[in-house]
Amino acid sequence: MPLLTCQNAAFAYETHTVVSGLNFSVRAGDYLCIVGENGSGKSTLLKGLLRLKTPRTGRVLMADSLQGGALGYLPQQTAAQKDFPASAYEVVLSGRLQSRGLWPFYSRADQAAAGENLRQLGIEELRGRCFRELSGGQQRRVLLARALCAAQKLLLLDEPAAGLDPAAARSLYRLIAKLNKGGLTIIMVSHDLRSALQYASHILHLQNKQLFFGPTRAYLRSGAGKKFRGGRYA
Repeated sequence: MPLLTCQNAAFAYETHTVVSGLNFSVRAGDYLCIVGENGSGKSTLLKGLLRLKTPRTGRVLMADSLQGGALGYLPQQTAAQKDFPASAYEVVLSGRLQSRGLWPFYSRADQAAAGENLRQLGIEELRGRCFRELSGGQQRRVLLARALCAAQKLLLLDEPAAGLDPAAARSLYRLIAKLNKGGLTIIMVSHDLRSALQYASHILHLQNKQLFFGPTRAYLRSGAGKKFRGGRYA
């Protein structure tokens, strides 16, 4: 059974439809990369999958295993995030806020999860460092560890490597692929088509509507894939 399914879904801002004709599903273990030009509806779709936007038409169905959490989200990084006055450990631990409910204190399990995700991403040495003093690549890894604290089944990423130098971006993409191979389902928005085609199991191509959805190999043979690869994102 799919973790989530879009059925004839469309999302809009007021009267303006941003993206429509969405018919796709994501199963446990998939690595779906959402591609398309600027303004094609990629980030709007992510907000819909996070239940931050209600479909104008159609439905987004979630498996019972995703109800009440079980998914993590790494948004595009803002200037405010880069200047966050807390330690790396405190930032990662804050990813457990959703699981606490009304309880005002972090549990031992929360603290253990934060420590484990620091270790898993190879950034234990950053534990006590001030977040604002870290490099861009280090900050993205810390924020990814924070998202993992909430992600039991599914991780959504919006341009996770934006602003990173090529070496840091490649390292981050390899890390995300490793998490997927470990069993975590990934949905990622990215302009980096090369990395998408290298790591993703499935591609969803948007241009204010769904142009393609399917396995990466099929995308490479499709008209949409050939045209997009021949453009400025190839």
